[in-house]
Amino acid sequence: MATTNGTPWLTQAAYDRLKNELDEISGPYRQEIVDRIEAARDEGDLRENAGYHAAREEQSKNEGRIQELKALLENAEVGEAAADDGIVKPGMLIECKLAGNAMKFILGSREIAGDGNTEVYSVASPLGAAIEGHKAGDTVSYTAPNGKDIQVELVSVTPYDG
Repeated sequence: MATTNGTPWLTQAAYDRLKNELDEISGPYRQEIVDRIEAARDEGDLRENAGYHAAREEQSKNEGRIQELKALLENAEVGEAAADDGIVKPGMLIECKLAGNAMKFILGSREIAGDGNTEVYSVASPLGAAIEGHKAGDTVSYTAPNGKDIQVELVSVTPYDG
């Protein structure tokens, strides 16, 4: 998720979790992949070496994640968990009725949610932009990407503690 100025916002807990992940994948895990590549290379013909190709692909994905995390952590605005004041802002768990259907999601970045199964909507999304600054009990509408006006009734707005 991003703040209104486009800077990614993270709770301290999310920042710490991502920093630990970066330390692991740029240190021990990176070396483990290099060791697997070297071991596969020693087996001979690389054209038909599935272990070598799998390790190289894993290395590529890992390097991409390292770059993603570095950029995120360098640019993130780190703050305390959102205040429990019932106002929709980054880091809040929102329960609402969207076009009459019950829905629960976090407003923010997918990185805040970690490995959880809770959906995440960005503040920059049409839904996020429409509800930011409102509070539980409010009903707002927004124009969906398909051009339809959609009603959102905010049922509950609490800080996300995951």
